[in-house]
Amino acid sequence: MGEIRNILFIMFDQLRWDYLGCYGHPHLETPNLDRLAARGVRFDRARIQSPICGSSRMSTYTGRYVQSHGATGNGIPLKVGEMTMGDHLRRAGMSCHLVGKTHMRADAEGLARLGIAPDSLIGVRLSECGFDVVERDDGMRPEGPDGLYDAGGAARYNDYLRDRGYPGDNPWHDFANSGRGAGGELLSGWFLGNAAEPANIAEQDSETPYLTRRAIEWMEGMGDSGPWCCHLSYIKPHWPYIVPAPYHDMYGPEHVVPPVRSQAEYDGAQEVLRAFMDAPVGRAFSRPELRDPVVRAYMGLIKQCDDQMGVLFDYMERSGRMKDTMIVATSDHGDFLGDHWLGEKMFFHDASVKVPLIVYDPSTAADVTRGSVCDALVESIDLAPTFVEAAGAEVPGHILEGESLLPLLHGTAGDTRRDYVICEYDYSTTPLAAKLGLKVEEAAIFMVADARWKLVHFEGGFPPILFDMVEDPQELRDLGRDPAHAEVVERMYDKLFRWARRNSQRTTRSHAELEAARGKSRRLGVLIGVGEEDELPQELTVKYRGRQVPDMRGG
Repeated sequence: MGEIRNILFIMFDQLRWDYLGCYGHPHLETPNLDRLAARGVRFDRARIQSPICGSSRMSTYTGRYVQSHGATGNGIPLKVGEMTMGDHLRRAGMSCHLVGKTHMRADAEGLARLGIAPDSLIGVRLSECGFDVVERDDGMRPEGPDGLYDAGGAARYNDYLRDRGYPGDNPWHDFANSGRGAGGELLSGWFLGNAAEPANIAEQDSETPYLTRRAIEWMEGMGDSGPWCCHLSYIKPHWPYIVPAPYHDMYGPEHVVPPVRSQAEYDGAQEVLRAFMDAPVGRAFSRPELRDPVVRAYMGLIKQCDDQMGVLFDYMERSGRMKDTMIVATSDHGDFLGDHWLGEKMFFHDASVKVPLIVYDPSTAADVTRGSVCDALVESIDLAPTFVEAAGAEVPGHILEGESLLPLLHGTAGDTRRDYVICEYDYSTTPLAAKLGLKVEEAAIFMVADARWKLVHFEGGFPPILFDMVEDPQELRDLGRDPAHAEVVERMYDKLFRWARRNSQRTTRSHAELEAARGKSRRLGVLIGVGEEDELPQELTVKYRGRQVPDMRGG
């Protein structure tokens, strides 16, 4: 083995932690990601900072909680001035590049206020979350009566498809994410009823192999240049739930894991959770005729992702990069898939907020942990400080709120320093907030969890939810309103309040600088509470003693 020179940071979109072989799925085999886990460390308690794409990713890229960076949802810009892993790594001498998705929304107003041209080097980096872009593809080009959801989404991929002979203005939708009926009719992947259809595209032209090839092409072009960090950010297995042959029918009804839910859970659900359950996506996933084909397509998408990991890792072995490249594989959040009467990801059960995290460190220092499983409380904000330390730089703890994972990877620590993890969700822009009659500031939810308990707090005056993850690992019984658990609720609130009281906005001075500043004002002539000059060393009062001045009281 060698030492860390480069970093390959792989993120999948909407990949559940328990839909990988190495995490225990009973039917889905993922030998390539399992191979990576066998050579690295698999983290069993990795949690994200927000159960939605944009804000979760902004926390990962900035190393800061959502409340700190302020990009609280999809479409909320990351404000100019927030440093990202690209900024930190370039300062450490490592370039930072993007192939794929970020869900970044640029702060156009902030750029204009500061007079920064969007097409300048600084402007582009601020608009692209600190990355130097190889190819930005958020994989989202839906279109409705009011236009495109994302005018730039999948634009270059669409050009590729047209060059390959796929016709139309939006082959991303018409071919990569839709099927074809017996009479030639388009079967949109947006409709869950079409999930069993094969996508109308050659498998090698679909999104996942395309991004793999783009990353390999870029690494080949880099040659021996470096050190570098490449963020290879896949779009799948995020919806639309449709996958090309042969992956569309690899899994049958016998491979579909039943949903984790109970009627008692639904009947006794707290008011806000019940409203999430009753949302259209939750009702859709309550229908087996819709859920089962979707889960089968979802599994096919994951299998395709893992096969592409085989292509990628084989290339890295052949090129020698496996010897000097740290590889991280994770997800931005999970997918409920009907668990707890929910679809999508916007709540706080582990189906959504717990993610796979596999870290392969090529350095000899990591030999002691190869193939191990770590149950430390880990957060997605830990990746940025891990990368900074791997690049050989000091972690700026006054900016990055996570912890480096290198001590866990090198066996010099058995746990993180934290005793809780945090997740946040701002749902102020959703129809659900209107349905509940909430003001913008009331549509906010916070999760705090430790090794056993998970508390979910709701603004707006709603009661909390509490899960005992040891006695109830499937999170089916809400104990938040149980008087017998009032002391536990109070104890978890103490942890949430401790987090809320942290100083997260002072990012312009390091802890060392603040400590060094203690008492320095006296040496600059600021003397507060001093009665007589002989109470202090003479050197501190030299400008105020033994001097003659003229009488100017008359002007």
